[in-house]
Amino acid sequence: MSLYKQSSELLAERRTLIGPDNKSIENDQGQRATRRRKLGRFSGRRLLFWVFSSATLVSICLAVFGLKIIVHGERTEIVSSGGEVQALSTDRPKKTPRRPRFSPCKVGLLDSVNDLVEPHEFTNFANFTLQFVDREKSSLNDSSYPRFGGHQTLEEREQSFFGKNQTIHCGFVKGPEGFPSTGFDLDKKDEDYMTTCIVVVSSCIFGSSDFLRRPTSKLITGYSKKNVCFVMFVDESTLFKLKSEGSAPDDSGYVGLWRIVVVRNLPYEDMRKTGKVPKFLSHRLFPSSRYSVWLDSKLRLTTDPLLIIEYFLWRTRSEYAISNHYTRHCVWEEVLQNKHLNKYNHTAIDEQFNFYQSDGLTKFDPQDPNTPLPSYVPEGSFIIRAHTPMSNLFSCLWFNEVDRFTSRDQLSFGYTFLKLKRMNPHKGLMLNMFKDCERRSLAKLFHHRVISPP
Repeated sequence: MSLYKQSSELLAERRTLIGPDNKSIENDQGQRATRRRKLGRFSGRRLLFWVFSSATLVSICLAVFGLKIIVHGERTEIVSSGGEVQALSTDRPKKTPRRPRFSPCKVGLLDSVNDLVEPHEFTNFANFTLQFVDREKSSLNDSSYPRFGGHQTLEEREQSFFGKNQTIHCGFVKGPEGFPSTGFDLDKKDEDYMTTCIVVVSSCIFGSSDFLRRPTSKLITGYSKKNVCFVMFVDESTLFKLKSEGSAPDDSGYVGLWRIVVVRNLPYEDMRKTGKVPKFLSHRLFPSSRYSVWLDSKLRLTTDPLLIIEYFLWRTRSEYAISNHYTRHCVWEEVLQNKHLNKYNHTAIDEQFNFYQSDGLTKFDPQDPNTPLPSYVPEGSFIIRAHTPMSNLFSCLWFNEVDRFTSRDQLSFGYTFLKLKRMNPHKGLMLNMFKDCERRSLAKLFHHRVISPP
């Protein structure tokens, strides 16, 4: 009530006084109210004047500077007094869909490498002698130029799937005498070093497609630093790029744990296909090695390699380990995805896929209890293997498919494994296909710097 009373007291009423001549006389408050009404009319005129003046000024500016604005269009043009046209986009930036996130999961690695004991032999591994075609025959047709993968006939390809004593194509095929090298040339000092490696961690960067990602040194034991070879294969253009970014090798050829090995005379124009040489053929590059770990250049190793070998090979009595794909499990799905993203020439993909279907490739059926693998599509960026005869054979066969068809190795993995298993029913490859979330616990994933052309 008090607030109301105070407010009412602030609102003075207009009062009229009656004079002695019975004429009404306005008090001071009434006079002030009359002046306020006149002032209000004057202020309204002034406001209208300023609005009109402002509109006139804007019109003049538009006429002088030639400002052209398209509110709902795709572009805005500003024509300056000098006649130059500047285009400004008025489109709102399109939101890119978020990529699904996949988290790592716990991997039961040992706490230390101190108590590791290498199994001397596994009775479940097939034993045979595997040799490799070293040089093309001298009767090579003039129209057939020597190739790094050689010229394997379909009959030779069919026979190579048998796990038996044999000589097969597996890259590094030289031409007849007088022909130049077919590629992947290394310095002698690097070759000598690589023959000393027993356990290998390898990767590659060709075409400056990635930054150099060093293994997390504090998570690698001193024992592994002394006894494991960490080799990064690069071409000359990548080496130049690394030097410009401050990652020049030291006098011994190292950048951190990586020994930088320069590859000259790349065997393929397709950098992705060239990258399959160190990825699949580590048993050929490191002839004395017993174990190897491969990781794509988009990964940074954050786990001791000996603990990885113990967990994925020794503990599971396996000779080859690779993770399944995080979303796709059927080759049919992988074909569609490769076409959708234009990963490779569609005609080449169809040719490869039709060939595989005609040779018995079937769809993946997760409900089938007899399915030999949890997925027919691998993730492929992380591979652990023992260099046993069957493991080396599978690596050669997989490489030959990439050499013959497309560089999209996820298309050929399932076919190669299933055909090898079908043709060797009593001595197949002991393959451990582990969960992709486990791979994410072993290495940190980055995006490629650039996308190499297919």
